[in-house]
Amino acid sequence: MKIFKTCALTLLFSGACMVFSAQAAEVFGKGYLPVAAVGSSQAQVVFYRDDQTAGSANVYIDGEFQSALLPNGFTTFCVAPGGHSLGAFIKDAPLYQGKRDQPWRSDLKGGQTYFLKVGNGIDGKPQFMSRTDAEKALRVMKEQTHTLSRASTVQACQYLEEKPQDYTLSGDVLFRFGKADRSNITAEGHQAITDLVRRIRAEHSTIRSVQVTGHTDPIGAEGTNMLLGQRRAETVRLLMIQAGIAARDITATSAGMSEPVVTDCYGSKAEQIACYAPNRRVSVRVDGNSAVGQ
Repeated sequence: MKIFKTCALTLLFSGACMVFSAQAAEVFGKGYLPVAAVGSSQAQVVFYRDDQTAGSANVYIDGEFQSALLPNGFTTFCVAPGGHSLGAFIKDAPLYQGKRDQPWRSDLKGGQTYFLKVGNGIDGKPQFMSRTDAEKALRVMKEQTHTLSRASTVQACQYLEEKPQDYTLSGDVLFRFGKADRSNITAEGHQAITDLVRRIRAEHSTIRSVQVTGHTDPIGAEGTNMLLGQRRAETVRLLMIQAGIAARDITATSAGMSEPVVTDCYGSKAEQIACYAPNRRVSVRVDGNSAVGQ
């Protein structure tokens, strides 16, 4: 689809260049997804607008135009750490006083993400919001795409590549020995799963996938242990879904006795069961973005 750019005189005066296309829908782009973390060399800003006042809110960073937010629109950008002037002014055309004055300055820390909400538009002062409160509003918003940033201090965000995070649940806490069904989960096991889901949700802004793996000790036949590990993983998966993890994001598998923590346990069966206890576990691997706050 052909897209062309037009910069009207009034928009040049404000430092904005509008981008028009054959489809009015291009005023907005994709819906909001939780943003990932940036490194210490950048600070990330998510600026959004949830009021319904007519007209655009011109967002300026260091006295230069960044975006013109319409109701239910957001813009995301990064800058170098340090002091910056920030503001969003509703209907400040044609004098564009907000661009000239830029009365509000903030010290933005490297590696942090700041969620800013457009204020009343009169003085341009943004409202700093917690991630939790901001994302409740942002989840129904779309990216503002009909203007081009003219802010020279704005940088493309360099997001950190994060490794999957591993968690471990003790098999003996979860299940009675040799058991795997939901009816055999202990009270401590139910609480451990609930606490784990809370921790995962608190520590991740985005969850792409969760892999639950059941592990057993070497007591018994290999095939039997493989099946026991699978049944335990599926039970834990079900309870994690009920605790708040999306079913589409979580899978269950078994490693059986193939990934031991301890080996070469001897003695009576009771002594071997006690010695091999670390092997009886359910591991949970989470692939996602770590939660970053204001």
